[in-house]
Amino acid sequence: MLRFDPFHDIDTVARQLLGENVGSARAPRFMPMDLFKAGDHYVLNADLPGVDPGSVDVSVDNGTLTLRAQRSLPSDEGVQWIASERFAGTYMRQLSLGDNVDTEKISATYNNGVLSVTIPVAERAKPRRIEISGHSGPKTIEASTGD
Repeated sequence: MLRFDPFHDIDTVARQLLGENVGSARAPRFMPMDLFKAGDHYVLNADLPGVDPGSVDVSVDNGTLTLRAQRSLPSDEGVQWIASERFAGTYMRQLSLGDNVDTEKISATYNNGVLSVTIPVAERAKPRRIEISGHSGPKTIEASTGD
């Protein structure tokens, strides 16, 4: 279902070199997720604690599934931070989908800080039984002599 992205690490290094501090309050580190197959569908569960449900967006475009969400921290005005370890900003994750999924029937829910995306296997990719046809009895072959 997923394809290897050889440019992921290069993108991360480029962002760090260009001054975007990965893992800072402005740039969340990552969106942890689990992905498994259950019967005739895949299930993706992504942890998004504290994210505003209205900011969660799931889209599919040209075989790429994109998960996006936003988490904001309270205003810094009049606040003296003692510790600031919770990330804020935009979370985004993209996955390449294979040809064996039905992108028209993907569904998603967001409950208790977990985004769950159900990705059904396409009918054409499901295992199926092939009927075997054959002749129902002995066949008589008539031969003619070339007289």
